[in-house]
Amino acid sequence: MNSLPSHGAPCKVRRTWGWLASLALPLALSVSSPALAQGEEAKRILKAMADYVTAQRQIQLTYDVDIEVITPHLEKLQFASSGDLKLSRPDKLQATRSGGYTHVELYFDGKTATVYGEVSNAFAQVEMPGSLDQMIDRLRAEHHIEMPGADLLLSDLYEELVAGVIEAKYIGRGVVDGVECEHLAFRNRETDWQLWVEPGTTPIPRKYVITSKTLAAAPQYSLRIKSWDTKTALDAGAFAFKPPEGAKSVEFTALTDIGELPPPAEAPKEQ
Repeated sequence: MNSLPSHGAPCKVRRTWGWLASLALPLALSVSSPALAQGEEAKRILKAMADYVTAQRQIQLTYDVDIEVITPHLEKLQFASSGDLKLSRPDKLQATRSGGYTHVELYFDGKTATVYGEVSNAFAQVEMPGSLDQMIDRLRAEHHIEMPGADLLLSDLYEELVAGVIEAKYIGRGVVDGVECEHLAFRNRETDWQLWVEPGTTPIPRKYVITSKTLAAAPQYSLRIKSWDTKTALDAGAFAFKPPEGAKSVEFTALTDIGELPPPAEAPKEQ
């Protein structure tokens, strides 16, 4: 349903200690100790968020997504979409995303995953008995379909987020949609990413921004969680797909209206 840039693989530290090491060590300690403490604080807050989110047996949320694209003429464009998500651990999910030119729905009832495109009134289904984690991995690997903030839905959330992190920072406080949050920043080899976490007894993620370092102009992907509900009972029937009237069953490769971006426009002609 969308494309989250990869956090990248772990980076091996290259050691280049020489005879200057003994002279540089005192200065290095004085400079790096605050940074190290900031990094540990960022990981502590990240771990608390992950522990809280993965402990919730059911979640209902609404979200906004912005994705940036760099055109061949080096113009940066931003495409916006919104949606909602219902999750019941360990094996049920229903999510929607509307982007103005498309409306996509995903259903998973523990046995079957269905992706529906409203514009074409077509759906694709595949048998995927297993957990949410397994469904997310298989849709991504076998059908190139990802969900909004897929990383934030996994049962091993903390391990998934810190994989490949080479630098962590606690930035300070920021306000997201009127809520004061802890602002964290992390660096991987191919991406930088930031997370804003609500403090207190419900440390939920409020904003998630991923910046690509391998593409020109460093386009960003941002996800903002607008509402969060773990109390309201979920309708058990919400996770089973019921084809709308006239909907046709197709292969995943035939679903042409589920992307985050509009169909490619005709390239401008040279004058």
